[in-house]
Amino acid sequence: MLERLQKVISQAGVASRREAETFIKAGRVTVNGAIVTELGTKVQVGKDRVAVDGKLLKHQDHIYIMLNKPKGVITTVKDPGNRQTVIDYLKDVPVRIYPVGRLDYNTEGLLLLTNDGELTHALIHPSRNIYKTYIAKVKGIPTEEKLDLLRVGIKLVDGVTAPAKIHLMEVDQDKNSATLEITIHEGKNRQIRRMCEAIGYPVRQLKRTKFACLTLTGLRRGQYRYLTDSEVEELSNLALKK
Repeated sequence: MLERLQKVISQAGVASRREAETFIKAGRVTVNGAIVTELGTKVQVGKDRVAVDGKLLKHQDHIYIMLNKPKGVITTVKDPGNRQTVIDYLKDVPVRIYPVGRLDYNTEGLLLLTNDGELTHALIHPSRNIYKTYIAKVKGIPTEEKLDLLRVGIKLVDGVTAPAKIHLMEVDQDKNSATLEITIHEGKNRQIRRMCEAIGYPVRQLKRTKFACLTLTGLRRGQYRYLTDSEVEELSNLALKK
């Protein structure tokens, strides 16, 4: 079966498809010993010998893990400053896996990690409209008029946000704070925090509670679990079969 070279690399768990494209253009990929730099190249899966930086690709079973990321942990595989990363919570996992998207340093909650490059690419691609739900505790008590600005989309420095689903869950008059449930399908950097700041109610605490069909039910902070076959199938249906 013929497959695009970048797809074969991503499915081997070496990198995401976008990273694989960078490797190809940089001349780091060979097929049957010859350097290939053309992104449209197709290879015969199981027959052609594909190598990245001289290392032959090996078939690797895909694994899918959900972590309840604590606050104060970096969403990356390695950190030059030797700070704690999400991978530190997954030392028992026998293969290399990568985060699907990011949660910033001060945000906790649901983070998906996998070595399935194709699914990763699809889940984070803007066209797929994969919904994520967050619980945000904000300073101050926003009016419905202010929340409506988020519901229709608000202008940030990198563009207008898509309409968000906003639910005012709780109000604490004594602490002058409120708890919001916010659902979005975009992935702009620090988007929830910037949205709330834009209407004058900065985030004090932020937690992601849902990603696509996945929820944190039964998973304590710092714990992880493997996804079930049915969860993987549902994710694939959402991301790959549109």
